[in-house]
Amino acid sequence: MTASTATHAPRANWTRISVSAAAVMGAILIALIAAAPRKDGSIDWFAPMIANGWMAWTLPVALFFWMIASLLVTMTILAIRFPETPRIGVLRIETTRGDRLFISLLGSAFIHLIWLYFAGTPLWGASALCLVYAAAVFRWV
Repeated sequence: MTASTATHAPRANWTRISVSAAAVMGAILIALIAAAPRKDGSIDWFAPMIANGWMAWTLPVALFFWMIASLLVTMTILAIRFPETPRIGVLRIETTRGDRLFISLLGSAFIHLIWLYFAGTPLWGASALCLVYAAAVFRWV
């Protein structure tokens, strides 16, 4: 067998993989919203999703874990499709996309805690600040 007739491993169809992952995560999101408790026809954000459950599974908590799972799926697909190359940012340490995601999530937790201490609820301002923080981490760290 010559080099020109050698069989090659099939190439993954990354568009199909990405669309399938997005469809699965979208279906899970739709199922979460459909399972949310309702009061007077609208979603009751803070009612427990599991009656007498061991944890306060409210819709915001479920959406938080859904977002973390979506980020992990996305980062996994990106890591496989586009192998990571560590880079040195303003912190002068080598970081990969996964490291920057971890730094973003950890910093976001602290931003929310500080916001709760000084401003209380609601946390929409803290969440917007976290998006800016995450963009800065991915750009410069």
